[in-house]
Amino acid sequence: MRILIVDDDAGLRQSLGLLLKESGYEVTAEADPEQGLARAAAEPFELILCDVRMPRMDGLAFLRRYRAEGGEALLIMMSAFGSEDAALAAMREGAYDYLHKPFRPDEVTLTVRKAEERERLRREVATLRATLGPEQVRDLVVAESRPMRDLLELASRVAAHSTTVLLTGESGTGKEILARAIHRMSPRSAAAFTAINCAAIPEHLLESELFGHVRGAFTGAASDRQGIFETAHEGTLLLDEIGDLPVGLQAKLLRVLEEGEIRRLGAREGRRVDVRVIAATAKPLERAVERGEFRDDLYYRLNVVNLHIPPLRERREDIGALVAHFARQAAQRLGRPVSITPRALVMLSEYAWPGNIRELRNAVERAAVLGTAGRLDLPDFPLTPLAANGNGHGNGNGNGHGNGNGNGNGAGHAPMGGTYTLKPQVEALERVTIVRALEASKGSRREAAQLLGVSLRTLFYKLRRYHLE
Repeated sequence: MRILIVDDDAGLRQSLGLLLKESGYEVTAEADPEQGLARAAAEPFELILCDVRMPRMDGLAFLRRYRAEGGEALLIMMSAFGSEDAALAAMREGAYDYLHKPFRPDEVTLTVRKAEERERLRREVATLRATLGPEQVRDLVVAESRPMRDLLELASRVAAHSTTVLLTGESGTGKEILARAIHRMSPRSAAAFTAINCAAIPEHLLESELFGHVRGAFTGAASDRQGIFETAHEGTLLLDEIGDLPVGLQAKLLRVLEEGEIRRLGAREGRRVDVRVIAATAKPLERAVERGEFRDDLYYRLNVVNLHIPPLRERREDIGALVAHFARQAAQRLGRPVSITPRALVMLSEYAWPGNIRELRNAVERAAVLGTAGRLDLPDFPLTPLAANGNGHGNGNGNGHGNGNGNGNGAGHAPMGGTYTLKPQVEALERVTIVRALEASKGSRREAAQLLGVSLRTLFYKLRRYHLE
């Protein structure tokens, strides 16, 4: 692997270069960041070690210019006392890691080897990209809307690397499903996907659950036991509701992420683990950091890549496909056909779904189980009127909060779909109009097309688009 060192300290350049050359790496060094940028543009480096504080250009500016010029090498920032904030800021903008000066030789080699492994995996995955990608997880993630298609494409790119990912979004938006999709699209797909809910396990048991314990570590520990990190070795671990992780365990998790090593409760020695960590939360971690409830260094380590899943009310184009997906699943479980009438689908598409995909899935499943006919209609979906106007909480102003007295009609109230974005408004109105035309023509598509003033071919296209076949 070719490494470029950019640092104005001649002694550090020499000692670091010797250390890395002894470890088998090809090393080039530059004292001036401008010359470092020129060298990086002219030669293919896989890794750049860059000082945070340098004359003429600091490390963050170097990172920004290097990325803006198309540079793809991994960057490790080197920070002395007092410059760690700048190093963390660089990580937020895409740096791979940082080393705190003065650093020990083993710290340098460990960090570089981790970067080398990531680069190796990146090259391997590059050869597999033709077979990896969003199409591979269509059975897991329904993505008809533009926001979800873009998110899934971004997830497919992230999946190629072992970098930590933070999934954010309201409860029920499908964070665990997206985590499973990332795992399936990753080079680790042949290994295990493991998920643990940090809020569901009592604090006094959580450390043992995560890291394991040795015999006699506490009352009742009759034998050695592996933790989640060890069982997830070489696979993917989802830490759900990471915002509820106790502060005492946050430091231990940070050490695992930085060193790739866990220590069982009561053990004297650590154990190496190779785990890709995905964290998920419905809470705003930034506020928890401000309140001192969540470590800022752990937050930055987890938030290397942030994938935010929008609530269902902001991606209504997905509702029809989700309903069809859940109906097919219900039909398989029940052993009988399950379908939805067009007017029921319109109603479901206009509902705000405060519980997001989880609420929609439960509504379809309940209707399928209790429905007396094979075709589910309006009476089969007793939805809460409070959320029926599309804003999720009923005040009619589209902000998702309030007193629940909005009716969704007229000036000053939320538009159809709970958003003022034009495209969803037009599509929602078009869907409703098509359904009414079909009802007026008693199901005759030719007559409905005439009523709508469109060709029969256009109507068939719209029926497929809005899942109204």
